Amino acid sequence: MKQFHVIFGAAMLLAGTAQAAPAQPSAAAAPAPLRVLVNPGDSSEQSRYALYTAWRSAVEQALRKPAGGGAQISLSTDATADLGSTRAGVHDIFVGPAHVVGSAVRYGYVPVVGLGRPVQAVLVTLRDTSITGLADSQGKRLGLPLQDSVVTYLVRGEVNAANTSIKRHFSSVYETRYQDALLPCLQVRRCDVVAVEKAVFDRWVAAGEPVKAVMQSKPVPGLSVAIKKGSRTSAEALRDALADAAPFAELLRMENARAVANTAEDFKYVATLGYFTPRALPGATVVDAPKVAQLLQAGATYVDTRTEVEFKAGQVPGAILVPYVEKSAKDADFDAAQDKFDVARLGPDRNAQLIFACNGPECWKSFKATQAAIKAGYSKVYWFRGGFPEWRSSGMKFDVAAAQ
Repeated sequence: MKQFHVIFGAAMLLAGTAQAAPAQPSAAAAPAPLRVLVNPGDSSEQSRYALYTAWRSAVEQALRKPAGGGAQISLSTDATADLGSTRAGVHDIFVGPAHVVGSAVRYGYVPVVGLGRPVQAVLVTLRDTSITGLADSQGKRLGLPLQDSVVTYLVRGEVNAANTSIKRHFSSVYETRYQDALLPCLQVRRCDVVAVEKAVFDRWVAAGEPVKAVMQSKPVPGLSVAIKKGSRTSAEALRDALADAAPFAELLRMENARAVANTAEDFKYVATLGYFTPRALPGATVVDAPKVAQLLQAGATYVDTRTEVEFKAGQVPGAILVPYVEKSAKDADFDAAQDKFDVARLGPDRNAQLIFACNGPECWKSFKATQAAIKAGYSKVYWFRGGFPEWRSSGMKFDVAAAQ
């Protein structure tokens, strides 16, 4: 029995010691490292690894001071997967091409800094062809970098904005990882048009290649950094730390670039390119707010395709609500069979003037409803692409449903 008391007392003493231990300073309390993903973008295998190594060194040094916990840095060569991880918020910091960082900004990250060397996608063909623009390339053979390329992303977005798709517009698509491999594709007539960075096209021209550009995207930022809101360090602190990091200065020299403090506005075009509706719709007239006001005065009907809640929160005077229940993809090739829209509520007069609208260029409901009306035989169809947000921002009067 005495032995039991001795053992029990010792156990209680150990337990008391164990309970008191957390009160002591511990190395385990150090903050976890920030998770950083680096995607070097469209580069050869050798230069891609060199870029990754340079960015890793720069970020590691920059995070020692402001973050305290250092960095856990990983390499990616799959922008498609990276786009998904921006939505999930998996990483604290992204270093990558414009479409990856633009997506991160769209989902709550803050731009930090980037290489001041913009990227622009161009559609290129041989000078002796009759192709002069995107319309002329219909049914032709297209050469593209792989789908994770910012060039492919930009071209796909521009084609979508023209109310078509790569699959629908071109007869075939040849893909390769390296943009310079697309020049032989043109030369041997395997490709009719190819998509490359403007810098690559300019290099071909300087070398005397008989090529011409027939379409180009807007310029987007080069490789850039974005940090998740609420991280231990702010965008400003990280930007300052990078500016003081010797590896970052070496990276700028290596890339022959200058550092620029990016803003969310710099990524607006690339962040929305894959989401915005096309700029035109065959069979319909695209109109702005002043034109809508004129049409309403002349007796046209404004068809609001939003939800009832959105409609009650603010509506164009005299508008009728015909909700478009959207299940299909936000894409020019959407499958209308997946959606619900009561065309009968538009009335029996196929010559009636109808204006379709929803929540601006990013809202596909009015685009799809307009197509449904055209297919049903309505002949005087107008698409108010800017929708209610444009109407309100233009200073036009609008109604709000009375509280129940």
